[in-house]
Amino acid sequence: MSLLSLNNVKTNIDQYAVLHDVSFEVAEGGVFVLLGRNGAGKTTTLRSIMGLWKPSPGSIAFRGQDITGLHTADIARLGIAYVPENMGIFGTLTVDENLVLATAKGKIDSTRLKWVHGLFPALEKFRDKQAWSLSGGQKQMLSVARAIIEPRELILIDEPTKGLAPSIVEAMGEAFREIAENSTILLVEQNFNFARKLGRDMAVIDDGKVVHAGTMAEFAANQELQDKLLGLSM
Repeated sequence: MSLLSLNNVKTNIDQYAVLHDVSFEVAEGGVFVLLGRNGAGKTTTLRSIMGLWKPSPGSIAFRGQDITGLHTADIARLGIAYVPENMGIFGTLTVDENLVLATAKGKIDSTRLKWVHGLFPALEKFRDKQAWSLSGGQKQMLSVARAIIEPRELILIDEPTKGLAPSIVEAMGEAFREIAENSTILLVEQNFNFARKLGRDMAVIDDGKVVHAGTMAEFAANQELQDKLLGLSM
């Protein structure tokens, strides 16, 4: 049984049909990458999984349980975390306060915090700083840290490398590899070089539909398919 499955998902935003027929399955463990051009429907897919937008028709299942009609908070309680493209951090709160707010009981496990600080040392260094004062890369680290400050089975991450320096992107990749040893990551990413190094499985969305799915190794080896579906040669 797949950890996550989407079946014929259609999502409308106001009068616009954004997702037309999205179906794919995410196996447990590792990194699943969702690729596609700008405006293809990748972010809408993540938001539909989290219940922020309701698909109709279609269904979304997590560990075999239908979560299509659940509220976002109930979906999160099942063990799914979401790192949005806009990071979703609270600028006037400190780094530590942002992390506490992401816990279920308002208390951080010290062992878990030590692990998070090991992934992102800057968060320990600036733990008393207000989040607005962090650099772009540090804010992205904090956004991911909020999603993993408690154990989660599935982490949805939207465009984490956008606008980041190469050194930060490399550090983010190393952190994701370690996170994926104990959780499953569903990653939306435009940086194909970053994505192909991390992904085990993948799917491409175009115009609100899945147009290709398979292993990342096979897709990364097929330049013609990459050019056709992602326009990488352009």
